[in-house]
Amino acid sequence: MSRRKLMDIYERLYRHYGPQHWWPGQTCFEIIIGAVLTQNTNWNNVEKAIVNLKENKCLSPEKLHTISADEIAPLIRPAGYFNLKAQRLKNFLDWLFEKHDGSVENLQPLPTSTLRQQLLAIKGIGPETADSICLYAFDKPVFVVDAYTARIFGRHGLLEPGCGYQEIQELFHSCLDRKTQLFNEYHALIVQLGKEHCKRKPFCAGCPLEDLPHQLESE
Repeated sequence: MSRRKLMDIYERLYRHYGPQHWWPGQTCFEIIIGAVLTQNTNWNNVEKAIVNLKENKCLSPEKLHTISADEIAPLIRPAGYFNLKAQRLKNFLDWLFEKHDGSVENLQPLPTSTLRQQLLAIKGIGPETADSICLYAFDKPVFVVDAYTARIFGRHGLLEPGCGYQEIQELFHSCLDRKTQLFNEYHALIVQLGKEHCKRKPFCAGCPLEDLPHQLESE
């Protein structure tokens, strides 16, 4: 993979879709909650869960820390896997209060590698969620890799079959300038392309990458 190819794809997507204004969320804490809830579901469902938290005055570190996972679960039901995600939220809140006095502001000065390592040590927080929190909540220059990334760049012959999360991330880190805005916009554009065209069964007509060499078969 080369910088030229990556930037060509980025520029095509940006011209086609325009700026994506990610991540939706009014506060840093709301972005973090959204990053946890969006695992294995779509954003519309996450929005419903966040609305429930807001309406019940639970969208704050203090409130979520004081209530139990059993109390959180019905509020986030629209996001799916609500019992599991409620426990993951509690795990995050327990860590936040035990290690950082319950303040998300105390996380901002942490070096990127330190914040990422601490997030990954929380049960239920994987690389994609940790990196989403680093990038979108704290403006850390970390490239977020998801299933769309592997699918799109694999189909275009830019990734070897079986590449893992860290290997794909390192390719982007090594080929692109480590700039938060670039990583933010690129990931959001990849997601948009994945939703519209590069699905499990690809829909290539009208795709902004249609004229680039690619494999047409579905996964």
